[in-house]
Amino acid sequence: MTLPFRTADDVAQAIEPVRRHLDQGGVIGYPTETVYGLGSAPLVAPTAKLAELKGRPQGKPFLLLVSSREMAEAWGLVFTPAATVLAAAFWPGPLTLVLRGAEGRLPDQLRGPEGGIAVRHTSHSGIRRLVSELGYPITSTSANRPGSPPAPGPETLVKVFQQEVESGELIVLDGGVLGNVPPSTLVDCTGTQAVLIREGALPREELRRLVGRWAP
Repeated sequence: MTLPFRTADDVAQAIEPVRRHLDQGGVIGYPTETVYGLGSAPLVAPTAKLAELKGRPQGKPFLLLVSSREMAEAWGLVFTPAATVLAAAFWPGPLTLVLRGAEGRLPDQLRGPEGGIAVRHTSHSGIRRLVSELGYPITSTSANRPGSPPAPGPETLVKVFQQEVESGELIVLDGGVLGNVPPSTLVDCTGTQAVLIREGALPREELRRLVGRWAP
Protein backbone atom coordinates (compact mmCIF):
# COMPACT_ATOMS: atom_id res chain seq x y z
CA MET A 1 0.00 0.00 0.00
CA THR A 2 1.11 3.54 -0.79
CA LEU A 3 -0.40 6.54 1.01
CA PRO A 4 -0.13 10.18 -0.14
CA PHE A 5 2.08 12.17 2.23
CA ARG A 6 2.74 15.51 0.55
CA THR A 7 0.28 17.97 2.08
CA ALA A 8 -0.94 18.64 5.60
CA ASP A 9 -4.25 16.97 4.70
CA ASP A 10 -2.37 13.92 3.36
CA VAL A 11 -0.48 13.63 6.63
CA ALA A 12 -3.65 13.95 8.69
CA GLN A 13 -5.34 11.19 6.66
CA ALA A 14 -2.32 8.88 6.96
CA ILE A 15 -1.94 9.01 10.75
CA GLU A 16 -4.57 6.45 11.76
CA PRO A 17 -3.75 3.85 9.05
CA VAL A 18 -0.07 4.15 9.97
CA ARG A 19 -0.86 3.87 13.68
CA ARG A 20 -2.81 0.65 13.12
CA HIS A 21 -0.08 -0.77 10.90
CA LEU A 22 2.70 -0.01 13.39
CA ASP A 23 0.62 -1.30 16.32
CA GLN A 24 0.34 -4.59 14.42
CA GLY A 25 4.13 -4.78 14.03
CA GLY A 26 4.30 -3.49 10.46
CA VAL A 27 7.03 -1.47 8.74
CA ILE A 28 6.68 1.88 6.97
CA GLY A 29 8.73 3.61 4.29
CA TYR A 30 8.76 7.40 4.58
CA PRO A 31 10.51 10.62 3.51
CA THR A 32 12.79 12.57 5.85
CA GLU A 33 14.76 15.79 5.47
CA THR A 34 17.66 13.73 4.09
CA VAL A 35 16.72 10.40 2.47
CA TYR A 36 13.78 7.98 2.46
CA GLY A 37 13.76 5.74 5.49
CA LEU A 38 12.27 2.48 6.70
CA GLY A 39 10.94 2.27 10.23
CA SER A 40 8.84 0.52 12.84
CA ALA A 41 7.56 0.92 16.35
CA PRO A 42 10.46 0.93 18.87
CA LEU A 43 9.77 -2.58 20.17
CA VAL A 44 11.76 -5.83 19.95
CA ALA A 45 9.60 -7.77 17.47
CA PRO A 46 8.96 -4.92 14.97
CA THR A 47 12.64 -3.94 15.09
CA ALA A 48 13.61 -7.54 14.32
CA LYS A 49 11.13 -7.56 11.43
CA LEU A 50 12.66 -4.34 10.08
CA ALA A 51 16.15 -5.88 10.22
CA GLU A 52 14.92 -8.96 8.36
CA LEU A 53 13.08 -6.92 5.73
CA LYS A 54 16.11 -4.80 4.96
CA GLY A 55 18.66 -7.60 5.26
CA ARG A 56 20.48 -5.66 7.96
CA PRO A 57 23.69 -7.27 9.29
CA GLN A 58 23.28 -8.49 12.85
CA GLY A 59 24.63 -6.05 15.43
CA LYS A 60 24.26 -2.95 13.24
CA PRO A 61 21.79 -0.66 15.07
CA PHE A 62 19.02 1.56 13.79
CA LEU A 63 18.36 5.11 14.92
CA LEU A 64 15.26 6.72 16.40
CA LEU A 65 13.25 9.64 15.10
CA VAL A 66 11.57 11.78 17.76
CA SER A 67 9.25 14.78 17.54
CA SER A 68 10.97 16.69 20.35
CA ARG A 69 13.75 16.53 22.92
CA GLU A 70 11.04 15.96 25.52
CA MET A 71 9.99 12.76 23.77
CA ALA A 72 13.58 11.50 23.83
CA GLU A 73 13.88 12.23 27.53
CA ALA A 74 10.50 10.65 28.27
CA TRP A 75 11.90 7.39 26.91
CA GLY A 76 14.89 7.63 29.25
CA LEU A 77 17.56 9.04 26.96
CA VAL A 78 20.15 11.26 28.65
CA PHE A 79 21.41 14.59 27.30
CA THR A 80 24.95 15.49 28.32
CA PRO A 81 25.92 19.19 28.32
CA ALA A 82 27.35 18.76 24.80
CA ALA A 83 24.19 17.02 23.57
CA THR A 84 22.05 19.75 25.12
CA VAL A 85 23.94 22.50 23.30
CA LEU A 86 24.01 20.64 19.98
CA ALA A 87 20.30 19.80 20.14
CA ALA A 88 19.40 23.40 20.97
CA ALA A 89 21.38 24.63 17.97
CA PHE A 90 20.50 22.04 15.33
CA TRP A 91 17.26 20.28 16.26
CA PRO A 92 14.98 19.82 14.46
CA GLY A 93 17.36 19.05 11.62
CA PRO A 94 19.80 16.59 10.04
CA LEU A 95 21.84 16.00 13.22
CA THR A 96 21.79 12.57 14.88
CA LEU A 97 23.01 12.37 18.47
CA VAL A 98 24.10 9.13 20.14
CA LEU A 99 22.74 9.27 23.69
CA ARG A 100 23.05 7.11 26.79
CA GLY A 101 20.10 5.75 28.74
CA ALA A 102 16.73 4.06 28.02
CA GLU A 103 17.90 0.72 29.41
CA GLY A 104 14.85 -1.51 29.66
CA ARG A 105 12.75 1.01 27.71
CA LEU A 106 14.08 0.60 24.17
CA PRO A 107 15.27 -2.57 22.35
CA ASP A 108 18.94 -3.48 22.62
CA GLN A 109 18.93 -3.81 18.81
CA LEU A 110 19.01 0.00 18.75
CA ARG A 111 22.10 0.23 20.93
CA GLY A 112 25.51 0.68 19.32
CA PRO A 113 28.87 -0.68 20.50
CA GLU A 114 29.47 2.43 22.62
CA GLY A 115 26.25 1.65 24.51
CA GLY A 116 24.22 4.57 23.17
CA ILE A 117 21.18 5.00 20.94
CA ALA A 118 21.24 7.29 17.90
CA VAL A 119 18.41 9.85 17.96
CA ARG A 120 17.26 12.60 15.60
CA HIS A 121 14.55 15.24 15.94
CA THR A 122 13.51 15.30 12.31
CA SER A 123 12.76 18.58 10.57
CA HIS A 124 10.47 16.90 8.02
CA SER A 125 7.14 18.45 9.02
CA GLY A 126 5.03 15.46 8.04
CA ILE A 127 7.11 12.86 9.85
CA ARG A 128 7.49 15.14 12.87
CA ARG A 129 3.70 15.46 13.07
CA LEU A 130 3.23 11.73 12.57
CA VAL A 131 5.64 10.85 15.38
CA SER A 132 4.07 13.46 17.64
CA GLU A 133 0.57 12.06 17.02
CA LEU A 134 1.75 8.49 17.56
CA GLY A 135 3.19 9.51 20.92
CA TYR A 136 6.31 7.36 20.53
CA PRO A 137 9.51 7.42 18.46
CA ILE A 138 9.89 5.35 15.30
CA THR A 139 12.99 3.49 14.24
CA SER A 140 14.81 4.60 11.12
CA THR A 141 17.21 3.20 8.57
CA SER A 142 17.83 4.22 4.97
CA ALA A 143 15.36 2.70 2.48
CA ASN A 144 17.59 0.39 0.50
CA ARG A 145 19.05 -3.08 0.37
CA PRO A 146 22.61 -3.40 1.77
CA GLY A 147 25.16 -2.04 -0.68
CA SER A 148 22.63 -0.05 -2.73
CA PRO A 149 21.90 3.70 -2.54
CA PRO A 150 18.83 4.86 -0.63
CA ALA A 151 15.62 5.12 -2.63
CA PRO A 152 15.18 8.75 -3.81
CA GLY A 153 11.41 8.46 -4.03
CA PRO A 154 8.39 6.22 -3.44
CA GLU A 155 8.42 4.56 -6.87
CA THR A 156 11.95 3.24 -6.38
CA LEU A 157 11.16 2.21 -2.82
CA VAL A 158 8.13 0.20 -3.96
CA LYS A 159 10.16 -1.42 -6.72
CA VAL A 160 12.97 -2.45 -4.37
CA PHE A 161 10.57 -3.81 -1.73
CA GLN A 162 7.78 -4.92 -4.07
CA GLN A 163 7.14 -8.24 -2.33
CA GLU A 164 6.84 -6.61 1.10
CA VAL A 165 4.51 -3.90 -0.23
CA GLU A 166 2.27 -6.42 -1.99
CA SER A 167 2.07 -8.62 1.11
CA GLY A 168 1.02 -5.66 3.27
CA GLU A 169 4.10 -5.89 5.46
CA LEU A 170 5.32 -2.47 4.25
CA ILE A 171 3.30 0.73 3.82
CA VAL A 172 4.98 3.49 1.80
CA LEU A 173 4.29 7.17 2.53
CA ASP A 174 4.57 9.07 -0.75
CA GLY A 175 6.30 12.37 -0.02
CA GLY A 176 7.58 12.83 -3.56
CA VAL A 177 11.12 12.52 -4.88
CA LEU A 178 13.77 13.98 -2.58
CA GLY A 179 16.81 15.98 -3.62
CA ASN A 180 20.35 14.68 -3.48
CA VAL A 181 20.91 15.42 0.23
CA PRO A 182 23.64 13.76 2.31
CA PRO A 183 22.62 11.69 5.33
CA SER A 184 22.48 13.28 8.77
CA THR A 185 25.63 14.21 10.62
CA LEU A 186 26.22 11.71 13.44
CA VAL A 187 27.77 12.76 16.77
CA ASP A 188 28.50 10.50 19.75
CA CYS A 189 27.39 12.24 22.94
CA THR A 190 27.65 9.29 25.32
CA GLY A 191 30.81 10.68 26.94
CA THR A 192 31.95 14.03 28.27
CA GLN A 193 33.35 15.11 24.91
CA ALA A 194 31.28 15.01 21.72
CA VAL A 195 32.86 12.84 19.01
CA LEU A 196 32.08 13.14 15.28
CA ILE A 197 31.19 9.71 13.89
CA ARG A 198 29.94 10.73 10.42
CA GLU A 199 30.07 14.08 8.69
CA GLY A 200 26.88 14.51 6.67
CA ALA A 201 24.38 17.26 5.90
CA LEU A 202 25.89 19.43 8.67
CA PRO A 203 29.66 19.84 8.18
CA ARG A 204 32.01 19.94 11.16
CA GLU A 205 32.77 23.62 10.49
CA GLU A 206 29.09 24.52 10.87
CA LEU A 207 28.89 22.69 14.20
CA ARG A 208 31.97 24.51 15.49
CA ARG A 209 30.83 27.89 14.18
CA LEU A 210 27.61 27.78 16.15
CA VAL A 211 28.47 25.86 19.31
CA GLY A 212 32.22 26.32 19.67
CA ARG A 213 33.88 24.09 22.25
CA TRP A 214 30.83 21.83 22.53
CA ALA A 215 31.22 20.72 18.90
CA PRO A 216 33.24 17.59 18.02
